[in-house]
Amino acid sequence: MNQNHSSQHLLILVGSPRRDGNSAALGAAAQRGADAAGLSTKLLFLDDYIQGFLSDLRTKPAPDDRYSELFLEHFLPADGVLICTPIYWYGMSAQTKAFFDRSFSHYAGAGPEPERVKACMTGKRLGLAVASEETYPGAALGIVHQVQEFARYTHSDFVGYVHGAGNQRGEIAQDPRQPLRAAEQLGASFFTRKYSDYRIETPRSHNVWAAAGSDAPA
Repeated sequence: MNQNHSSQHLLILVGSPRRDGNSAALGAAAQRGADAAGLSTKLLFLDDYIQGFLSDLRTKPAPDDRYSELFLEHFLPADGVLICTPIYWYGMSAQTKAFFDRSFSHYAGAGPEPERVKACMTGKRLGLAVASEETYPGAALGIVHQVQEFARYTHSDFVGYVHGAGNQRGEIAQDPRQPLRAAEQLGASFFTRKYSDYRIETPRSHNVWAAAGSDAPA
């Protein structure tokens, strides 16, 4: 991954229909942190692009909306993607789920275009920010697992997640766990925070963190 911050692009996707809601607040906080760190950022609302679900492509065309623009022109070129979603019925919002489901129409089948799409889907850094009414930590775990599995499937790095609580618009700012600050820090460190996911054959040091002044690799 290129370490020149100005050339690294973070795409923030908000899966809530509320422009002034808690998921949007998490996304905006992450964008502030990323911008301050010198990253190139873009924040988009999924329902500006997605108006339908994955159809049976054998019998009918894909919905006539802007999903292809979102996926091909914004998602694929991004180096990192932060998904911001409310928790609806202990899962991600329908808009967010449709974003993942609809990608199938672009990489299914054989030929140069699906191969190009699959190549561009891999190797990203991925993050998650979730907002819920409940403070129960387990409420977010199903979504965390789903994004982890998407990361595994696409050979990408799931670098972290933030979970904040709030029901009224903007109420997440009152969460004493300070999720907006955590989202801002996640945005700022999206491409620099240490990521490790060991396998039995992975060569590694005995230390997780290099000692101060050490030249040992991270």
